[in-house]
Amino acid sequence: MHEWAIAEGIIKAVEEQLRSGVKPSRIVVVAGELQNLDLEVMRGYLDPALSELVPEASVEYEVEEARFECRSCGFKWSLKESVLTSEEREAIHFLPEAFHVYIRCPRCGSRDVEVTSGRGVRLRIEY
Repeated sequence: MHEWAIAEGIIKAVEEQLRSGVKPSRIVVVAGELQNLDLEVMRGYLDPALSELVPEASVEYEVEEARFECRSCGFKWSLKESVLTSEEREAIHFLPEAFHVYIRCPRCGSRDVEVTSGRGVRLRIEY
């Protein structure tokens, strides 16, 4: 499952932090909306593992809104404003880099689009 692979990467990143001797007090998993992750599934994988690794740290989850900018005309919009079928959203979930196949600028129709936010998964760790 897609979420399990990402959860494994997060666990390894936290383990690496712990090897450096620094213990986090707060871990925030920031998931880009374009990833379309099931956060309940992520919690099911991560919460038990992280509570064992760093029982004193709070763990939170955030979704960063996916935003786009057309390189042709400069128009900016969000994923919510894009008309996509459930199949297209699922395809983007498994391969976010392929969003160009499914997303066009709503103003000019160009596929020359840049993701300005809401892509990938990252950790924000506080000590």
